[in-house]
Amino acid sequence: MLTTPVCRLLGIDAPVVCAAFGPWEEVDLAAAVCRAGGLGSLGTAVRPLADLKEQWARLRQLTDRPFAINHTTRPLNEEAFQATIEERPTAISFHLAVPPDLITRAHDAGILWIQLVTDLRQADEALRAGADVLVAQGGEAGGHGGDVGTMVMVPDVVDLADDVPVLAAGGIADGRGLAAALALGAQGVLMGTRFLASAEMNVSQAWKHRIVESAAGDAVKVVNSERILPPFNRPGSVGVPRCLRTPLLDALREHPDQVDPEEIVPRVMAAIRAGGGEEYLPFTGQSAALVHEVLPAGEIVRRTVREAEAALAAAAHAIGR
Repeated sequence: MLTTPVCRLLGIDAPVVCAAFGPWEEVDLAAAVCRAGGLGSLGTAVRPLADLKEQWARLRQLTDRPFAINHTTRPLNEEAFQATIEERPTAISFHLAVPPDLITRAHDAGILWIQLVTDLRQADEALRAGADVLVAQGGEAGGHGGDVGTMVMVPDVVDLADDVPVLAAGGIADGRGLAAALALGAQGVLMGTRFLASAEMNVSQAWKHRIVESAAGDAVKVVNSERILPPFNRPGSVGVPRCLRTPLLDALREHPDQVDPEEIVPRVMAAIRAGGGEEYLPFTGQSAALVHEVLPAGEIVRRTVREAEAALAAAAHAIGR
C-alpha cells in the first residue's frame, strides 16, 4: 500500500484522513476508515460531553487503530477539550484558529496536533506553535474554509512547512486527487465530502444522494452564516462554510435581515443533533462533482490508494515516453 512519512508519524497505513463532521455522529465511519488503514476522526461540535464520551468508548470497542478527535472555535468547548486530553487519542485536529496554549496541553499529554489552515498566515502561526501536521485546505472544501484554491494553497504551505508534513484538503475525492497532492509536495489527503457519501456515515440518504447528483457549482459559500451558526470564541478565528444550496442559504444571501436567528437557530440545532439538518445546512465541498456513488468507507480508502498508484504510474509512463 502507498505510504508516506506522515503515515509513520500517525501510525496509519494509507495517507488518507477522514474529516470530522462536527456534530454529526460518525463512529461507524471512523472505525471503518481506521480498519482500512486510514485515520478516522470524530467531531465534538455542540454535542454534550456525555454523548462524546459514549462515542469515544464505542470507537475504541470497534477498533484499536489510531484516530483523531476534532475541535473548532465555533465554539471551543473547554470541558470537551479537557476530556479529549484525558481520552488521549493519537491526535487532536483543530480548525478555524491556531491555539498555542491548547497545542502545548496536547503535547504535554503525548498527543499529536493536526492543524487545518486556510491561508499562509495561519500556517505560519501553526508552525511556530509546534503543530505536528498541517492540513492545507483549499477553498473548494465543504464546511468552513477560506478563498485560496487547493492547487495554490498546498505548495505554498509545503514550501513554508519545511520538514513538517502537510496534508491536502479541498476538492479531493479520489486517487487522482491524492496523486496530485503528492506531486504538489503533500504527504497525503484529508477528504470530507467523499466520506459523507459513504455507507457508514450517519446522515440521511437524501443528503448522500444530493452529493452524488450534484455538480461542483451546487456547493456554495454560506454568506451571512454568522446569523445562524454559533459565534467564534477564540481570537483569530476565520472561515465561511460551504454547503449545497437550500432555501435557508438563499434567504441568507438575498434577504439576510429576514432570517430571524431566534426562530431558525433552535430548529437548525435540534435537527442537527437528531442526525439531520440537511434541509438547512448540507455541508458539502465542490468535490461532490467527483462523487458518483455511495460506497463503503473501507473501499473508498483502498480505491483512493489504488487510483493514486495508477495515476502516478501513468504520469511516470507519459514522461518516459
